[in-house]
Amino acid sequence: MKELLSTTDPTKIAFATALLDAEGITTFQMDVHMSVLEGSIGILPRRLMVRDTDLFMARAILKDNGIEL
Repeated sequence: MKELLSTTDPTKIAFATALLDAEGITTFQMDVHMSVLEGSIGILPRRLMVRDTDLFMARAILKDNGIEL
């Protein structure tokens, strides 16, 4: 798996996941539960991972939809 996106904005992760799911690209979110350790203040970024073979297409999809990587 490769890191596609890292952000502290949960809405950006949700939007990216929805776009990629619609294109048949499986995603996996990492560091989702880290907010428990940080006190839910949003300083630790979440990461969105995709398969190595899907990375190029996933980057193109996010770029086409205005999501900065």
